Amino acid sequence: MPLFSLEWYDYTLNGILLFLSLVMWLLILIQKGKGGGLAGAFGGAGGSSPFGSRAGDAFTKITLYLAAVWVLIIMINVKTMQGSNMNATAENMKQSDDPKPSE
Repeated sequence: MPLFSLEWYDYTLNGILLFLSLVMWLLILIQKGKGGGLAGAFGGAGGSSPFGSRAGDAFTKITLYLAAVWVLIIMINVKTMQGSNMNATAENMKQSDDPKPSE
C-alpha cells in the first residue's frame, strides 16, 4: 500500500485527533488532583487554584466531553481507514489480475 493512498478526510481526521489529544493532555495537566496537581509537583501552592475554586469541576466536565469526542473521532477514523485499506487492496488485486502484455 503506497504511503499517500489515503483520502483527504483521513488526514483531516488525524489532524483533529492530534489537536484534541494535545488539548486534553494540557487540560489534564492543569487539573488539581489528589496530590495537588502540576503546581504541587513543582513546589507551588497545592491548596489554591489559579482559575478559581470551582474550576476543577469545569475542567473535569470539559475533559470528559473532549474524551467522548476523542473516542468518537477515533472510531470514525478506524472505519474510514478500513475503507481506504479495502479500496487500496481491491485496486492492487485488480492490477495483479490484469494480464501483462508480453514483449
